[in-house]
Amino acid sequence: MVRMHTPGKGISQSALPYKRSVPTWQKLTADEVKETIYKLSKKGLTPSQIGVILRDSHGVNQIKHLTGTKILRILRAKGLASKIPEDLYHLIKKAVAIRKHLEKNRQDKDSKYRLILVESRIHKLARYYKTKSVLPPNWKYESSTASALVA
Repeated sequence: MVRMHTPGKGISQSALPYKRSVPTWQKLTADEVKETIYKLSKKGLTPSQIGVILRDSHGVNQIKHLTGTKILRILRAKGLASKIPEDLYHLIKKAVAIRKHLEKNRQDKDSKYRLILVESRIHKLARYYKTKSVLPPNWKYESSTASALVA
């Protein structure tokens, strides 16, 4: 997603290696990596957390180069993927946290404003996922039921 509510124009991101083949020092096979992904997913980790663990602990730099598919696609094929996408989940979680803060601090005008911005991002992302058929067409974000989605 682009920078929506900030004046910055930053496009900083990590650069993938040009060579798309598996490194010669890589000891794990594709099947071992898939089993590790299944095991970590059953513990309740998100695809990005699984990627970080595989990178840091197991020395797998790019899962796609090793297995041929991305982590989320591997999880979807096995039926372990979550119902709502990870980025939408984290935005909803942030909105719930801001609402909880606003219950205690009603005069916090900046938080009220930030809540509006976060919820507009949620609506925009939900509209995108509905067009891509990731979310059902009748899915709707409601602030009253958002805490149940995150729990």
